[in-house]
Amino acid sequence: MKTTSIMIQSLCIPCQNCCRYCLLSWNGKTVGTTWDRSVRIAERILAELRAEYPDVKSQFSFGYSMEHPDLRQAIRTLRRLGSPQSHFLQCDGMRMRSDSECDALMEMLHEEQIQELNFTVYGFRENHDFFAGRKGDYDLLMRMMRAAKDSGIQFSAGIPLTSENISQVDELVAILQNAGSEKIILFIPHAEGRGKDISGIRLRRKDLLGLSEESRKLLNGEIYRSEADWLGKSEYPDENKRMILISLRQDNIDDYESRSAESIVGELEALDERYYSTFPEFAELAETYGNPESDLMYRFRDLFHHYCMLYSEDHNAQVYDVTDERQSGSRRY
Repeated sequence: MKTTSIMIQSLCIPCQNCCRYCLLSWNGKTVGTTWDRSVRIAERILAELRAEYPDVKSQFSFGYSMEHPDLRQAIRTLRRLGSPQSHFLQCDGMRMRSDSECDALMEMLHEEQIQELNFTVYGFRENHDFFAGRKGDYDLLMRMMRAAKDSGIQFSAGIPLTSENISQVDELVAILQNAGSEKIILFIPHAEGRGKDISGIRLRRKDLLGLSEESRKLLNGEIYRSEADWLGKSEYPDENKRMILISLRQDNIDDYESRSAESIVGELEALDERYYSTFPEFAELAETYGNPESDLMYRFRDLFHHYCMLYSEDHNAQVYDVTDERQSGSRRY
């Protein structure tokens, strides 16, 4: 298993939404250490990483949202640290803004050379607001898109597909295209974090028949397949690379400040190996837990995670969860 990238993150900024499939299980409380402390340690660790692992991509990011109290200065800090977030912003979970406030935000982002924004839209107004957990969020996104277009900042949009919103997608794609979205991607929500709570509305292959041919092209059919399709393959994706995630939290920051980047990475690589050695290979899990008649749609990683959770319940597996992206861990791909 080869470590190809290292992400340092601090979940120190609140999110204004409470989305039903939140990967980070946002509950109103930040787990990241303070911004200033996060930047100081990230700068030191990044310097060590780039000296010791010159062939491994390393970067710093923050969350739960981009609503930093001094976003301009945060962007400049990200630029200094070489972070992709210094030119690409995910604009979900931002605070409510009027038209004029959206214009002012986009003017500032344009001045700071932000190249692209991204928005996630769950459906029409009522459906979107319910899924995002905040009334008025749909209208806010539309105001921000309008302001972005007026300021000349490109933006893209993602639409998560569920059995609840599939009938709205064709029209929603047209709405986003008319709003000026340069790219629209359809995707199927994961079951990690709070995503496990929406398993009852996971998309089925037959649901895709309700989409126009043009809309279906926006969903990557190589990545998203039915469970039956995955089980029918003779070979499975070879996940031989990994991203190491160093999450700067209130409960580990003292430890990380006293340790080298190499020791932190080594510890997380060992945790990654221990986690995956706890579970059988995908093919073996599929023999026990797979349903060859299921038309539920998954990406490979999500289906593997689903089987691992079933195995964990059956065998009471007690292991540090490296896939929980609120804490330090890893992501294989």
